[in-house]
Amino acid sequence: MAKTAVIAIGGNSLITDKEHQSVPDQYQACAETCDHIASMIQRTGVHLVITHGNGPQVGFILRRAELAAKELHMVPLDSCVADTQGALGYHIQRALYNEFQRLGFTKTAVTVVTQVLVDKDDPAFKKPNKPIGSFMSQSQAEEHRAKDKWDVVEDAGRGWRRVVASPIPKEIMELEAIKDLLAKDFVVVAVGGGGIAVVRDEKDQLAGAAAVIDKDLASSLLARQLGADYLIISTAVEKVYLNFGKPDQKALDRITVAEAKTHMAEGHFKPGSMLPKIQAVIDFLEGGGKEAIITNPEHLELALAGKTGTHIVP
Repeated sequence: MAKTAVIAIGGNSLITDKEHQSVPDQYQACAETCDHIASMIQRTGVHLVITHGNGPQVGFILRRAELAAKELHMVPLDSCVADTQGALGYHIQRALYNEFQRLGFTKTAVTVVTQVLVDKDDPAFKKPNKPIGSFMSQSQAEEHRAKDKWDVVEDAGRGWRRVVASPIPKEIMELEAIKDLLAKDFVVVAVGGGGIAVVRDEKDQLAGAAAVIDKDLASSLLARQLGADYLIISTAVEKVYLNFGKPDQKALDRITVAEAKTHMAEGHFKPGSMLPKIQAVIDFLEGGGKEAIITNPEHLELALAGKTGTHIVP
């Protein structure tokens, strides 16, 4: 039977650098990653769910809203995430369609706009610390605090920024739809940007939350709830390193969860970079996953074949 994998593609797969941020540039970067993904699907027959980041794209939407504030309403954060799920999902669908055509096999990708439940009492809501959007003056920040109920902080002398909570994902609300699509052999794009954060009220109704969910943690949760064989995290490097960037850096080929925890405790993985990826992998493997792989887009096929990348096992 074909195995199931969740692959989380990072920001470098969508925006390569500051000089290439336009929508056509983003599509081109996405198409290059989808070239590798399509080849991997063709050669392995793996059932695949693709998740993706959206940080810069949400920032662009918020900046447009700020510039247009005298003419148009602000866009709530949950709607920003939904917007990016649709737009980036479309890019992935189109790029994969074109690659499947080029490779000469029939396959269809579909995007599921995905809500992810978080606990309204998550401690993260009491201490928002995830910066989003552009820098502001103190007067602008205070105006948003009063008018829009934003949490704002001064950022290392560079100006003021909005901060939001980054709560732990608890439940993928569209899980059954994703399962059904996988069973029908679709490639599914889901949980974009970590999912649209929603909370349940006292009447069991869902409401959007002003929060962002870590994409790798949400991908790990999705992989566990699907019973996936693999969690693959596509990032900027071919392998994970100890002492990364130092003269004595050492590539990791294959490690266990226990070894990953040791390296994490020793401070080898940086917050906002490799640390959440390693934590997501540990959660997946401790939740029943068989294997996790961390590598860059161009090595996806070889990594799945066991020839490169960092492989983490229970």
